[in-house]
Amino acid sequence: MKTEGRNAVLELLKTDKTVDKILLEKGGQGVLSKIFAEARKKGIRVQFADRAVLDKESAEKRHQGVIAYTTDFVYADFFELGGGEESLIILCDGIEDVHNLGSVLRVAECAGADGVVIPKAKGANVTEAVVRISAGAAEHVKVAKVPSVNYAVDELKKRGYWVYALEAGGESIYDVRLTGKVALVLGGEDSGVKRLTREKCDKTLSIPLFGKVNSLNASVALGIAAYEVVRARLRK
Repeated sequence: MKTEGRNAVLELLKTDKTVDKILLEKGGQGVLSKIFAEARKKGIRVQFADRAVLDKESAEKRHQGVIAYTTDFVYADFFELGGGEESLIILCDGIEDVHNLGSVLRVAECAGADGVVIPKAKGANVTEAVVRISAGAAEHVKVAKVPSVNYAVDELKKRGYWVYALEAGGESIYDVRLTGKVALVLGGEDSGVKRLTREKCDKTLSIPLFGKVNSLNASVALGIAAYEVVRARLRK
């Protein structure tokens, strides 16, 4: 698996993950020099190459002069997520766009979520593009795969979580105090949270909209909701 981009590679080097080698653009300065120094400290092999070589190796030609090679992304065990009295888990119900999933991982990590759950089918996986878009957050937040989102909802409720669907037509998110064990279900780009999943959730929460557009981007909606959880914790 390849991790591309300066921020993503720097975050990767902060973890204990095995990095086989780093391909670095010749003559790179600034952040690239810092990456080289960090790689040397950890004994990681660094190979210098012309930009044309990195362009050839890069999937989207947005490598910013550095590509790190690691083993494939390792998913977490769903049953090892969370567990504390104050816990936040994000469930992705059919998010198919890698840009949205990457942004979701970034928001989840910044908000201190205990993990992100994705279904084994009908959704984006953690790919090189997702890692890059997450700006390195994918290296720090746990991501688990489950047979289905409905399965995850049922299991989390058994473990004492309050599970909320983020969807239009529900109770205002500002009228609910999101403390304790909280799971937020985020819907897909076109369909939103599926009907059966909404019915399994404890409540449906909505973010008030005052403009002409009738919906928010998935990661933007998650950012608002996740930081309502943060705010509730800070006020305890």
